Amino acid sequence: MTLFGVLSTRRASASSKLWSPFRNYYSSKIQGSSSTKSSIIAAIAKPRLLRAYSATTASTMTVNSPNGHRLPAKPQHTPSSSNYVKIVEVGPRDGLQNEKTIVPTETKLSLINQLATTGLRVIEAGAFVSPRWVPQMADTPDILVHLDKNPPLEATSSTVVARSENSQNNAEDGSSAITYPYLVPNVKGLERAISLLENSSSSNTHLREVAIFASASEGFSQKNINCSVAESLERFRPVMALAKQKDIRVRGYISMVISCPYDGPTPPSAVAEVTKALLDMGCYEISLGDTNGSGTPATVTALLATLLSKPYSIPVSSLACHFHDTFNQALVNAMTALYHGIRIFDSSVAGLGGCPYSKGATGNVSTEDLVYFLEGVGFHTGVDLEKVSEVGEWISVQLGRRNGSKVGPALLARRREEEEKERHREREMRGAGSEASKL
Repeated sequence: MTLFGVLSTRRASASSKLWSPFRNYYSSKIQGSSSTKSSIIAAIAKPRLLRAYSATTASTMTVNSPNGHRLPAKPQHTPSSSNYVKIVEVGPRDGLQNEKTIVPTETKLSLINQLATTGLRVIEAGAFVSPRWVPQMADTPDILVHLDKNPPLEATSSTVVARSENSQNNAEDGSSAITYPYLVPNVKGLERAISLLENSSSSNTHLREVAIFASASEGFSQKNINCSVAESLERFRPVMALAKQKDIRVRGYISMVISCPYDGPTPPSAVAEVTKALLDMGCYEISLGDTNGSGTPATVTALLATLLSKPYSIPVSSLACHFHDTFNQALVNAMTALYHGIRIFDSSVAGLGGCPYSKGATGNVSTEDLVYFLEGVGFHTGVDLEKVSEVGEWISVQLGRRNGSKVGPALLARRREEEEKERHREREMRGAGSEASKL
């Protein structure tokens, strides 16, 4: 059994300690009798109960939203029955783009290659943006061409079995190959990417997916891409048309879904309008970004309740959540999203990332912490936690920065301790054997 397996067994035996803070938090948010509180808290805390809680009980409870409205505690849709959660690794793009020192292309490629061996199935590789605005992404064309000619070696372990449990979370073409999306702010970016591969001597193309990004707040849209929300959506129409022509899937990102440093709290209805617009254009999936990490279980509940209920009724299978851990709320927000049926999350190895237009916003939730959390509460990710922890340690050393993950360093320290104990036992055994041979 791996060290992670041992730790999982120990963690399961101490589940009451793990969940007590979570239970206490929700106990203060849920209105109703003690028995109804216990029912919904148990459903949130345990995936099996989460997927099969009593509709009769849940319908009698309400949750306080930030604006004082009383929201139904029961999600207004049928949660996914799947135990599989897809993780979108954003470290090589979103994680590195704000590094002040330019990261060598070789380091970025090595990071992508290492991540490809961990069981992750979606790894953001770069962004076709202006080098003047985001100089860290200036070498994205080189990365695209290199990966097209030299596809990374993928994981071949039993993690593939876990992924096969939910084929809907794999590529729509049925392939289990890793997808490497690229961010494109406009049609010029997509045209550049396509032209590079058309001129490449390689017959293998890994450009199966690109991503576009919009904001739910006007202030951030102006600061980030110098146009209004409506204007940004119009810019994406030619991108969608070209992507459809080339059979390239498009994922949409929405920033500032909880609050904005320029406009204040973001109305959930504003997020819903942008989400619906992107889906209507043809995006297959929308990632909801808590860009400055201000979200809490209450605000995430208010947001998802709005998106998933009438008049928007957005399919939960089309939504992903992208949490930043600025206020140490990312994992509890992820649990809240799981309760509402979300089964896709963005994360970044070693917690890399931030936001240049949102002062104080720290990195994305780390992939290591998210995997540990999800596997610990009964979900499957197909990700090798020890391997991704090793990658997190490696990239942190390369960047000369503190590892933003809590789980990764702790797991590797524990492993080194166990390895040292094993070496000590072997030395003692050799010493005992040597003494015995003298007799």
